[in-house]
Amino acid sequence: MRIRLEETTDWTALCAIYSAAFGQLAEADLVRDMHDDGDLILSLIAYDDKPAGHIAYSRLILLGTPSIKAAVLAPLAVTPSFQKQGIGAALVQDGLKRLTEKDYDLVLVLGEPHYYGRFGFDPKLAEKLKTPYDGPYLQGLALSDRGKGAHGPVSYAQAFAELE
Repeated sequence: MRIRLEETTDWTALCAIYSAAFGQLAEADLVRDMHDDGDLILSLIAYDDKPAGHIAYSRLILLGTPSIKAAVLAPLAVTPSFQKQGIGAALVQDGLKRLTEKDYDLVLVLGEPHYYGRFGFDPKLAEKLKTPYDGPYLQGLALSDRGKGAHGPVSYAQAFAELE
């Protein structure tokens, strides 16, 4: 399995991944909209002999602590025939490594705490933030000591507000 940066020629593969994983293209449209709006920070695709999975990270502005460099992990999908093989985990880990190398301080995710907890995401860190997604499924991961100091309201990429 290879993980690499998504390229413009991957759009058909990306749509196939999200369609297979979720039975719809809303998540693929989210990635496209974030790209078009300039809010997509990192987009990775996993390949075997065919597309297997995708993950996106977009900008997050921390209004209370604007000096903290933050991102949102969403969406993440793995084609059903490749699920339960560690591809989603490999995409998450690769993305977090790349964001750490780019000096990001914090990543937020809205998802299953048991799944994301194994990467170090914690709902308690997210409790200090005010988001449209507050609750037990919102989790944060500090990639630096600065990330632990995040608090206050946040601003997600516009594409999230446009989701139906």
